Amino acid sequence: MQSTNEELETTKEELQSSNEELTTLNEELQNRNMELSLANNDLTNLLGNVNISVVMVGNDLRIRRFTPPAQKLLNLIPADIGRRVGEIRPNLDFDNLEQLVRETVDTTTLQEREVQEKGAGRWHLLRVRPYKTWDSKMDGAVLSFQDVDSLKRTLDQTRQFADAIIENAREPMVILDAGLRITTANRAFYQTFQVSHEETEGRLIYDLGNGQWNIPRLRALFDDISQNNARIDDFEVEHEFLRLGRRTMILNARRVEPQSGRRLIVLAIADITEQKAKGASQ
Repeated sequence: MQSTNEELETTKEELQSSNEELTTLNEELQNRNMELSLANNDLTNLLGNVNISVVMVGNDLRIRRFTPPAQKLLNLIPADIGRRVGEIRPNLDFDNLEQLVRETVDTTTLQEREVQEKGAGRWHLLRVRPYKTWDSKMDGAVLSFQDVDSLKRTLDQTRQFADAIIENAREPMVILDAGLRITTANRAFYQTFQVSHEETEGRLIYDLGNGQWNIPRLRALFDDISQNNARIDDFEVEHEFLRLGRRTMILNARRVEPQSGRRLIVLAIADITEQKAKGASQ
């Protein structure tokens, strides 16, 4: 009986110890639940008050959460939670939303598109970012729509204004992209060099005519402009130009960024053959 009593005492102590551990574990779980509840409340209030259309989807492309502004833009209702993003009919002139989200999930890379509301409505910048867990595992994507309508319309107006200036300039002018391909040339350029749009636009500056711009020193200057935002001032070119004969040209060029990440080079060309000939005769 004494031995049994000692065993019971030992068991009682073990049960008391287990009970203390369970009490500690229960307190930890309660603390975790409180933290989770607080985090959920913070997330709910954040999504409810942010003035940006945001949609969260899982790896299966099913909608998890969305902000109130997303309801109008994407025609969402609370019952849409759990539906595939490709099943909704957003108020956008954009038909590849599910494909874009799938690319983000598959490649874990950011995707960006400019999208417009139906009926020539407002413009938005759509960003699709990977959704990652705390341990950096891929678990879906986050879609956000930023209103860029005012900026885009201002850029469009500025571009139209700049195009009008270039088109009506008396001296030949061309716009080159970052790869030194001609995106635009004005009327004076086509008239001066007697070339067509088909012979010019989309081609490398060095491939025009009979290679008249393929000059090592000029190549170095263009590279310097493209990489270091330098400029070309009064660079003289004397060459046997196709259809024109031997002419002397002065080149001036500047790099511009009409929008972030898009670099262009504005090249102005002045024919000084006559002036140079008069100067030499005098």
